[in-house]
Amino acid sequence: MASRPPSQPTSRRPSHSTSRPDKPEPFMLQHASAARIGPNVVPKGVAIIPDGELSAEDRSKRMAAYAAVDEHVKEHHKVLGIGSGSTVPYVVERLSQEPHSLANYDRWFIPTGFQSKELIVKAGLNLGDVDQFPAIDVTIDGADEVDDDLNAIKGGGACQLREKVLAEAADTFIIIADSRKDSKILGTSWKQGVPIEVAPFAWAKVFQNLQKMGCDKPVLRMGKMKAGPVVTDNGNFVIDAVFTEAYMRDPSELLHRIKMLTGVLEVGIFAGMAQAAYFGYPDGTVHVRWQDGRKNIIQAKEEKKVTAPPKEEKK
Repeated sequence: MASRPPSQPTSRRPSHSTSRPDKPEPFMLQHASAARIGPNVVPKGVAIIPDGELSAEDRSKRMAAYAAVDEHVKEHHKVLGIGSGSTVPYVVERLSQEPHSLANYDRWFIPTGFQSKELIVKAGLNLGDVDQFPAIDVTIDGADEVDDDLNAIKGGGACQLREKVLAEAADTFIIIADSRKDSKILGTSWKQGVPIEVAPFAWAKVFQNLQKMGCDKPVLRMGKMKAGPVVTDNGNFVIDAVFTEAYMRDPSELLHRIKMLTGVLEVGIFAGMAQAAYFGYPDGTVHVRWQDGRKNIIQAKEEKKVTAPPKEEKK
């Protein structure tokens, strides 16, 4: 009888379950945390850009992300969902700093797509999957627009299906954005329409049904650096459907009607899902709106500004 081959070394981090019995264990599957993306690429942590080198828009995004992480991510939270978009890199940036970084060794981070997966891995954090962790403590994600009732449009980056799975899986779902995304009614500032992920073989029928519903000019989203349509991380197409204000005033009803169309996999309307939304403003303040109607403003703090580390003097 042939002998069994020796086990191959892996990049998996030790579970340390004997010393940390409270660590969340993956559901059913044993799956390693990724240690690198690509051959011979070692995680180097997060490179923090000083505030002075950021645009006013990016500074406001950083403020919103920092405020949301500081308020909602606690030491006992061991499974975090990381969303997509231009604001999310600042979430990973904040999570990589103290005091949050002190709890990261046995904390798992679940991405909504390739962008957030790269951010997690390059920061040297534990990469998980919703297959392992169908229950998430906190998910923080961006948005294309948010209305007065915290309903949101998401999917400008074509990640709406995975984003909604992680939002629903979370005990707490938080939205972060800059002030341009803060609206009274959906469709006010986001003019590209509702992103709808559809099965490729059904896109033409869905397109036709959207026209019958009241969308005059649905658009099959096309790739910018490739010939043909955008293909999501799930291998599907995206249709952007613009509806009038009369439809957008009741996003829950519109969501239900679109979702019932055969061939539709997910709709980029997130209705009644967020517990709070954080909006960074150019003046350095962060405006917070809560699901229960509360509102508050977090003032800019000098001590929280991010600066470049001091340069070592050459000897």
